[in-house]
Amino acid sequence: MNKLPDWFQKTAIILFWLALWQLASGLIHNRILLVGPLETLKTLAGLSLTLSFWKAVGFSFCRISLGFFLAFFAGILTGALSCWKPAVGAFLAPPIQFMKSIPVASFVILALIWAGSRNLSVCIAFVVVYPVIHINTVSGLCSADPMLLEMAGVFRVPLHRKALFIYRIFLGPYLVSACKTALGMAFKSGIAAEVIGVPGGSIGEGLYQAKIYLSTGELFAWTLTIILISAAFEKIFLLFLQKLTRTNCRPPHKQ
Repeated sequence: MNKLPDWFQKTAIILFWLALWQLASGLIHNRILLVGPLETLKTLAGLSLTLSFWKAVGFSFCRISLGFFLAFFAGILTGALSCWKPAVGAFLAPPIQFMKSIPVASFVILALIWAGSRNLSVCIAFVVVYPVIHINTVSGLCSADPMLLEMAGVFRVPLHRKALFIYRIFLGPYLVSACKTALGMAFKSGIAAEVIGVPGGSIGEGLYQAKIYLSTGELFAWTLTIILISAAFEKIFLLFLQKLTRTNCRPPHKQ
């Protein structure tokens, strides 16, 4: 018996859950409690025809992605310093543990006081992403083969060439794995912060307005928008990162 193609299996699974969603919507028959995928797409199509929709998408995407990139580069920098200078890692351990442990809602309130609502999602995305990138950078760099590093030292290979031809290869899989987790977390936490802070002209404001007016169709439409934006950004960024590190996304195997 021939095995079905992967794309066919994935499509069939998605269609099954969409049909189940539509069936549940029909059985409940209450637009406030649940709307189906067809009405969600119809509402999304209507929203996409308005300028305010695209402004909200641009507002939230730019701020969340800015927070992610700031955390990404800061995490790599401090992770590298922590690997090469353990004293730096010990010094940074308390604030990183604090960022990992503090509830997002608590930090949202603090960030509202410190940065205001318009830059709230930048701060929250940074706080959520930074520890993930830092910890995985330390793990990746410290996993570098000591024999290769010893050989590089014998031949007096400059630091920038060791970083390019040794550390990059070992860091790549850890960084890709970290970003797979961190990207989704950045968008989820960033939008959640916007719902609490309600900055004008954001996706969070759209979700908040949908809640106030009990517009479940708009709520699902905005949610679908977030999923699509997050998935597209993740695929593009990970594709670039994988090419940059030339890795197959698997941790290096040591003999």
